[in-house]
Amino acid sequence: MKFTKNIITAFCLLLTVSFAVAQDDDSDLSNVQEFTPSKLLKKGQWDIKFFNSIYTQTEQTDSGSKSVTIDRQTFFTNTTEIFTGISKNSRVNIGAVFQVRSNALNGQGALDVFSFEDNGNDRRSGLTTIAPAIRIQPFRSLSTFSFTSALIIPVFEDTPDSVDDNVFSFLDQRSLAWETKFFYDRTFGGNKWQIFTEIDFKFNFGEKSSEADPSQENVSERFANNSLFLPVSAFLSYFPSSKSTVFINAQQSFLIDLGNDFAQNGTQLGFGGKYQLTKVLNVEASFGKFVRGDNFQGLGQTFSLGLRALF
Repeated sequence: MKFTKNIITAFCLLLTVSFAVAQDDDSDLSNVQEFTPSKLLKKGQWDIKFFNSIYTQTEQTDSGSKSVTIDRQTFFTNTTEIFTGISKNSRVNIGAVFQVRSNALNGQGALDVFSFEDNGNDRRSGLTTIAPAIRIQPFRSLSTFSFTSALIIPVFEDTPDSVDDNVFSFLDQRSLAWETKFFYDRTFGGNKWQIFTEIDFKFNFGEKSSEADPSQENVSERFANNSLFLPVSAFLSYFPSSKSTVFINAQQSFLIDLGNDFAQNGTQLGFGGKYQLTKVLNVEASFGKFVRGDNFQGLGQTFSLGLRALF
């Protein structure tokens, strides 16, 4: 309990610092320094990002906060984001987000996700969601505050829970969702330090999982319907050079019940780095670990690798 309190205290301090530090002049910044998610593109500029992550777990909490051992579950996600600037004042961007997933469940090896098989049972894969999106910088005087709003549309086939009722089968959330993310960052310390904060509001719609027909619909994929997913994140970055950065991050997430009779929360800590390979390409790698949770929250690790093109 003391460790958890320390985590939450440190996380709150990071959020407080983000609004207390003074921002230095940001001229002559590299893409790594300047183009955080807070900063919008100029008219005609493009931003394409391929982000790959593997989340694997052999532990989760019980109905409370006690850790229990489970058969390994591994979830691979490829997120492709494509955005372009459409306004002369760099305050409106439009784009789309696509997600491809591959899951290996029921005790299979973590690397089995790369088989990209879908047997309708303990291996699932496919294009799962498409999300048209818009990014807006609402205040001209605050260029590092913006938000992105997207309508997330599930495009994968709805199938029964499993060909074997004893096997957990899951590909993605079976829900039309509206997600809005708010971003803010400040650079300080002679462009050597940067604090970035993010708050997300994701409203999941759809029928309650208890109302789904198991013979025709996947009940597991409806666990988050009629809920609000609310993660709050903070990143503290240090720039050894103008082209590279290392960072630590913390996230507290909540799944708030809006009618599905299910809620949970979890705390994640992580670290990572970015490097500008060329004037166009950046590469990013990171690691995250869920250190606590409540009500069947997974306590696994996330390994991520991303490539971003700005032109």
